[in-house]
Amino acid sequence: MSYTLEQMSEDMHRIIAAEPGPEGRKKVCALVQKACSDKEFIAKHLPEDGPERKILFEDPEFKFCILAHVYHGAKESAPHDHGPTWAIYGQAVGETVMSDWDKLAPASESEPGKVKLRREYTLTPGMAYVYNEGDLHSPRRAGSTRLIRIEGRDVTKIRRFAYERVS
Repeated sequence: MSYTLEQMSEDMHRIIAAEPGPEGRKKVCALVQKACSDKEFIAKHLPEDGPERKILFEDPEFKFCILAHVYHGAKESAPHDHGPTWAIYGQAVGETVMSDWDKLAPASESEPGKVKLRREYTLTPGMAYVYNEGDLHSPRRAGSTRLIRIEGRDVTKIRRFAYERVS
């Protein structure tokens, strides 16, 4: 039997209610891995012709969001964090090279922060990774990919500052 969005959102709500911090997020990450390994879940919520960003569910109490991301072709994002919230990236189709960054100088409204590369690793189908508040990272995709991403809050409604790489 396939994992459903309803089951996933209920499981996440229960976990976050009991453990809202990093330990609970590790358990939520395991649910994302489960969904990213479920062919029926992927077919239903991450169709090949889907939009780049779609909120599938937003929890009315805790405000976390379950998103579907369908990227066509190569794409690279600049180093970023998720402001005062957290995120989980789950790879369903394709591969994403993730970079983790060390902050050398903080970002502000008038000046981008400075970062230095710490490490790179590849997310393959079925893998998921937690980025807690303040974790600086950036994804790079050589081809089309599909991801399930969890945001602690809808990041389109959060003010964030830019970061730039320093050699």
